[in-house]
Amino acid sequence: MNPAKLPFDAEVMLQGLRRWVECESPTWDATAVNRMLDLAARDLAVAGASIERIAGRSGFGGCLRARFPHPKQDQPGVLIAGHMDTVHPVGTLDKLAWRRDGSKCYGPGIFDMKGGNYLSLEAVRQLQRASFTTPLPVTFLFTPDEEVGTPSTRDIIEAEAARNKYVLVPEPARGETGVVTGRYAIARFNLDAVGKPSHAGATLSAGRSAIREMARQIIAIDGMTTDDCTFSVGIVHGGQWVNCVASRCTGEALSMAKRQGDLDRGVQRMLALSGSANDVTFTVTRGVTRPVWEPDAKTMALFETARGVAKTLGVDLTHGSVGGGSDGNFTGAMGIATLDGLGVRGANAHTLEEHIEVASLAERGRLMAGLLAVLE
Repeated sequence: MNPAKLPFDAEVMLQGLRRWVECESPTWDATAVNRMLDLAARDLAVAGASIERIAGRSGFGGCLRARFPHPKQDQPGVLIAGHMDTVHPVGTLDKLAWRRDGSKCYGPGIFDMKGGNYLSLEAVRQLQRASFTTPLPVTFLFTPDEEVGTPSTRDIIEAEAARNKYVLVPEPARGETGVVTGRYAIARFNLDAVGKPSHAGATLSAGRSAIREMARQIIAIDGMTTDDCTFSVGIVHGGQWVNCVASRCTGEALSMAKRQGDLDRGVQRMLALSGSANDVTFTVTRGVTRPVWEPDAKTMALFETARGVAKTLGVDLTHGSVGGGSDGNFTGAMGIATLDGLGVRGANAHTLEEHIEVASLAERGRLMAGLLAVLE
């Protein structure tokens, strides 16, 4: 089967993708995420997959597992793992409306990572239309919480990955011709400052501001960044009344490192910030963590297979490890052959300029179809 001859049409694919992108699905809105999973479930069911919905927990949306019929259904196969949650709140379409601008198309979550999820489904549909049976069974797993570290579905992802031989992750492409064969380790932290309240006008000096302490610690945390391990604070909440000295301020921080040892040392530095001084207590607790994923022989063999497929499409496929976590961190760290970054080309993820290169829908769709056709 020559994937170059499959009649992928980026313009037709764009029409189907639009429904997905315009179904806004921010992580913290479980109802919205479940609506998106409903759309995907219908499209997968129409394509012939058996659908299983797994209830969410901890306030998150659920999961969607779709299995396509196959003669070797009970044997380990290929898992396509993607997330349907985005960082964009409901209403972002007012600012980042779906629009086509030449070779680019814009919309919330179109790049990270609904475009990649959709082209993966189209890859299966194209193989079906060609009456081609893949050597291995194919399963899709779409999840609701990747953008906040996958706190509610890591166990499902790892369990499903363990039942398969390969994991393909259609997260955004690495540059123009790249895929991802490793990801840095990531740790999240919860920050909590507790001070002493007072009237900000009448008795200011009697209070101890939790906001002030949080501000001091943010500067300290940012100052810990090195080439080996980065630190940043991305969320802060504090105070209720402007005329009250704030007695509580909370936040969340993120640390990322190329090597697990560097991250482990970074975790210890963060936890060491906990303490009390001048009637203010500052506490750091560890949140969800993504392990470092370093490519092993299985992953590199999978990349070489993908590279061979890409050559038939006239593409010199490249690879590398990158920052920014994905659920490939988990499956790669398990020692399961994992190839990430198989999604669309584009730019400006998580911003109001998020977009894809339209042509990459078909280009990357052919790569995905070619991989599914040869993996055994």
